[in-house]
Amino acid sequence: MRKVGIHIIAVALVLSSCGTFHQIQKSKDVDAKFVAAKNYFQDKKYTKAATLFDEISVHFRGTMQAQEILFLLSESYFGQKDYYAAVEHYEIYLKNYPQGEYVRESNFMRGFCYYKLSPDARLDQEYTLKGISALEDYVALYPNSDKTTEAYNYLNELKEKLVRKAYLNCKTYYDLGIYLGNNYRSAIICAENAIRNYPESEYCDDLHFIILKSKWKEAQHSVDEKKAERYSEVIDEYYNYVNEFPEGKNIKDADKILKEAKNYLKEK
Repeated sequence: MRKVGIHIIAVALVLSSCGTFHQIQKSKDVDAKFVAAKNYFQDKKYTKAATLFDEISVHFRGTMQAQEILFLLSESYFGQKDYYAAVEHYEIYLKNYPQGEYVRESNFMRGFCYYKLSPDARLDQEYTLKGISALEDYVALYPNSDKTTEAYNYLNELKEKLVRKAYLNCKTYYDLGIYLGNNYRSAIICAENAIRNYPESEYCDDLHFIILKSKWKEAQHSVDEKKAERYSEVIDEYYNYVNEFPEGKNIKDADKILKEAKNYLKEK
């Protein structure tokens, strides 16, 4: 007990007498640095906390404190909003301590970091896909966790971002029209795939309408012998659209397309 008391006093002396962060860094007492790092972390001085946790981690390797240091190092990077470093260290923790004390928190934070790293829908969605995978793992492993609802919310946001990207791709094909080929057909395939993969998305109305518009444009640009067939397909697609969205936001434009298609067939 006397030795423990002496050590606690020594730690306190390092923290009080050394004073500055750089003086603490120079200390040879790794236990004192550990205490200082946790104090910095509690005070939300994450850069200083991360620096000290990183420095002492090698000295505590194989000890009871090792996994706490690694977890708090991950948390410190997250606190700095360095999500790249944070997710890397959460994953190292999960790999090294699959049954560790902070596994559940690390699983959630891994998904949350990828959520934070997920870019605008127009950009590459690698981190969005990783976030979806990580958060799906989390809700499967911890269906009754206090973070499960939050995880589902992030998961839905990431999935909706993928649908938006798909929608933007479909719109790009539609806007290209017949430039260097039949891009309307590509728009149709793109939209059909997005609807199949994300049938509950808020973009379903727009995706169904892109299919209708694309078939209408295909009909307009078809050779004469195929126009009647193509306009018939437009009419069929119109009814598919209105059956799905009888009060859809594109219904007025859809009605105009139907009228043109019917007028063409009537004249034939």
